[in-house]
This record gives sequence, structure tokens and C-alpha cells, in this order.
Amino acid sequence: MFEFNPEKHYPKETESRMVIRFQDCDPLQHLNNAKYFDYFFNAREDQVPKLYGVEMYDMIQKYNAAWVVFNHNISYVRPARVGEWVRIKSRLLWYNHDTVLLEYYMTDDSGRELKTVLWTTMRYVTIKEGVSTDHQGAILDFLKATSENLDVTSISIAQRVKSLKNKLKEFGN
Repeated sequence: MFEFNPEKHYPKETESRMVIRFQDCDPLQHLNNAKYFDYFFNAREDQVPKLYGVEMYDMIQKYNAAWVVFNHNISYVRPARVGEWVRIKSRLLWYNHDTVLLEYYMTDDSGRELKTVLWTTMRYVTIKEGVSTDHQGAILDFLKATSENLDVTSISIAQRVKSLKNKLKEFGN
């Protein structure tokens, strides 16, 4: 069970290294558009327990609430190809009393070429009634500790793609 520790450093970004599987690709040997979601969600599901000590099922049980997706915004920049090793990073860009915005992005293995960016917006809802509820307790502490707290009202995903591409170029030099 997750217990927030104010003395602990919680990284703001997760990272996984994965290989693009043949069965997930189209006839052009590109990762199928729908499969990007699987790669992103699986990477985050693997990393969150390791980095933060958070098992989502435990949090759902304890608070009788969970996040449900109500919006995806994805930008395909460069194809991921069969057999290619990629890096998948994710972070909590923003949150408020009952909503979170997660950002996922994929790069080549060197981390210099951006392939895809996904923004997923989720609402925190009660399990029984399925109505929005406020983040509270350790959930709120966790969000505060791990969020980038980016002002998402002043940026589009297209602007974010450009920003990430520039950041990756700087990293490569």
C-alpha cells in the first residue's frame, strides 16, 4: 500500500526501454497506431510501482475511487519500426481537484528522435456511483510530489511536440 513519505524524492518522469514487436506492426513494419497506447500504458504500469511504491489496485481499494480516461490526444511524429528499441517516458503534466493529465512520449533508443506524444486526461471517480470526486489524502500528496504542474491551458500538444523535439536535439549535442 502506498504511503506518502515527505522525505522521499519522487521522480517526475518514468522511463522504460522496449522493443517493437512484429505482431504489433502493420504491413509496412510500422507500429500499428492503436498499439502505441498499449506500449505507453504498459510502460507506465511497470514503472509506477518501481519508482513510487504505488500499486493502483491498492489505491483503488483504499479510496474506492479510480481515474477513468475521458480524452486522448496523440501526435504521431516518426514511425516506430519492427525490431526497433525505443524509450518510453511518462509524466504527470498537470492535475486539479478531480482531473489529471498524463503525458507519454516515445523516442528512439538514443533518446534523440521523437516518435510519438500522447496526452491522456482522466477524471477521478467513485467506484460505486461513477461520479467525480476530489483527490484527497495520500492521493493528493502523491500528485503534488510527482506533477510537473505545467500550465496546460497555455500550450497545445503541437507546441509540446515542438518543445520536446528541441529538448531532445539539445540532449543530443
